[in-house]
Amino acid sequence: MSTYINSPKNLLIDALCLETQRRLFPHLEVVHLEMGEVIAESGDVMKNVYFPIDSIVSLLYDTREGNSTEISLVGNEGFVGIALFMGGDSTPSRAVVQSAGNAYRLSSRKFKEELNQHGDLQKLMLRYIQSLFTQMAQTAVCNRHHSINQQLCRFLLLMLDRLSDNHLLLTQELIANMLGVRREGVTDAAGKLQKLGIIEYTRGHITVLDRAELENLTCECYTVVKQETDRLLPQHHLHQHNIYRQSA
Repeated sequence: MSTYINSPKNLLIDALCLETQRRLFPHLEVVHLEMGEVIAESGDVMKNVYFPIDSIVSLLYDTREGNSTEISLVGNEGFVGIALFMGGDSTPSRAVVQSAGNAYRLSSRKFKEELNQHGDLQKLMLRYIQSLFTQMAQTAVCNRHHSINQQLCRFLLLMLDRLSDNHLLLTQELIANMLGVRREGVTDAAGKLQKLGIIEYTRGHITVLDRAELENLTCECYTVVKQETDRLLPQHHLHQHNIYRQSA
């Protein structure tokens, strides 16, 4: 249903009806997001929403001591800016680019205008937010009850689902910050995966060599999140991942 002809895809935008796409497309600006770029600060009123294309954005909560923990990942299956949809305009979380790439940027004014006047975008946003809340809740469960090894496997799988290949640009320090654990724990967990031949790790680069075994080693949290995402969001989202998993 790709009505914005030959344009790069965000699956939410792609799932909208033809009429809604025609209204929104002139107002969608493709922007490049750099790794580490902050696109929304905690407490700030959001001026734009972002629909990632081939970038990944982390939603983080920070402590007074300067530590941070990731509560969810947003890739081309979603959007950044749920506070605007929920009516709060600002959020206590911070949105940081985890993997560089492009995204569609839409002004908050146009986003709200579309939500208030038409039902297609609103219905799709509600389904996406339900899937996002599932990811947030399961992340909290995972961080509390599962090992660093399992958390790392879950994190890598969520990243893979939002990228077109099996190469990840990630330092151990960054992963530790995302998971809210000590860097030494990530080093040990990554080392075990490398010894098993599941990943290949060089400084700042992780290549997943055996996704099936990565799924075997993770906890149920990954499966819960993925099943809910596939249930709520457009079916071509599931199809895309099946193609990737067959070719990986």
